[in-house]
Amino acid sequence: MPRRSRIHLPGIPQHVIQRGVDRQPVFFSDEDCQFYLDWLGEYLQKRHIELHAYCLMTNHVHLLLSSPSADALGGLMQDLGRRYVQYINRTYRRSGGLWQGRYKASFVQSERYLLSCMRYVELNPVRAGMVVAPGDYRWSSYRANALGGSDKLLIPHVEYLALGAAPEERQQTYRNLFVTEVDDPAWNLIRQATQQGVLVADSHFAEIIEQRLGSAVQPRPRGRPPKKHEGGKGG
Repeated sequence: MPRRSRIHLPGIPQHVIQRGVDRQPVFFSDEDCQFYLDWLGEYLQKRHIELHAYCLMTNHVHLLLSSPSADALGGLMQDLGRRYVQYINRTYRRSGGLWQGRYKASFVQSERYLLSCMRYVELNPVRAGMVVAPGDYRWSSYRANALGGSDKLLIPHVEYLALGAAPEERQQTYRNLFVTEVDDPAWNLIRQATQQGVLVADSHFAEIIEQRLGSAVQPRPRGRPPKKHEGGKGG
């Protein structure tokens, strides 16, 4: 099956996932994570891309960002990926690739799903059983978004800023969102859309985008389509 060509929707944030080859580790120490974030910050600035949330897991990375163009995001992921692979291979005396093909990315309807996607990203360590609470995990944006920690990588999205007039109010409102987990339908949509490179959005918004682009942007159902029977009654 041919690759789905990437789409670009200016002004709409994207959820990006990049995994290690065969889901093997890509981070082996705290130092590796820090180098990755330092270089991420460098390339975000170079490409004029805004980062809203992130999480570095042992074998994959989540980024929620707004890019001015498809080329900007592609350039960032290429430059960052190449530099990080060179560092890992040199440090651990290994060779070959580190990442599982090209990164996965999906656009996120801001007013409906952006905060759900932020929670999805920052709850990864909790779902993986690595920590009890998201604030216990060092390598994510939760401490900045929810607890007011300093993180020079982040530029708050307008949906996050709308949570309160003052930083303390926004952080409290954001923490309250984590009292209950994201509903399963939202999580399933985020997973499917990111894997397929389509849109995390409600059907009405997706249909508007499909009409604008002239191509499908909604997740396809899993599995093979049902066979059509020749003759007989329809159904």
